[in-house]
Amino acid sequence: MPQHDQIDFRTQFVREPAALKHFPALVLNADFRPLSYYPLSLWPWQEAVKAVFLDRVSIIAEYDEVVRSQREAIRIPSVVVLKDYVKPQKRVAFTRFNLFLRDEFCCQYCGAKGDLTFDHVVPRSRGGVTSWENVVAACSPCNLRKANRSLKNSGLHLARQPRRPSSEDMHASGRRFPPNHLHESWIDYLYWDVELES
Repeated sequence: MPQHDQIDFRTQFVREPAALKHFPALVLNADFRPLSYYPLSLWPWQEAVKAVFLDRVSIIAEYDEVVRSQREAIRIPSVVVLKDYVKPQKRVAFTRFNLFLRDEFCCQYCGAKGDLTFDHVVPRSRGGVTSWENVVAACSPCNLRKANRSLKNSGLHLARQPRRPSSEDMHASGRRFPPNHLHESWIDYLYWDVELES
């Protein structure tokens, strides 16, 4: 598979919930693991059907719904697997979503969930940089309380020291925070490589 196709397979996952309202397909790598957990590797049904006709994927599971062309009818795929293995990205992009996912969608000062922003532990006005090691998820009240003061002077304490996550860390976090919509046909492929409890 040409390099540009590999990049497309890794980056064109749907992040807009509106595009996933009708029959999204879970995209698995050739090893039957999701290409991505963050965001979950989902394609709109149109992309999945197109990939089937281009012989890039095999259908593993289907919805009951059917789409028709002039010549044939096809059941909409709910799980597809790539025919060629795509090497996963090792570097985790420093994005707002990934930062919140690393911090488990809770304020790193008080533990509150929802209405999150981010905070520079060492304020930029004091030489702090925007990096994995210096930025944490924070609720608005804690962010306002800390302002541009040092942690010591603000009276706040970090739940854990911020660090750059590995792709394995993000996959594990992604499993704990699945999207709002999980089709029943996806479940086995999302959790099959999780260690079983004895």
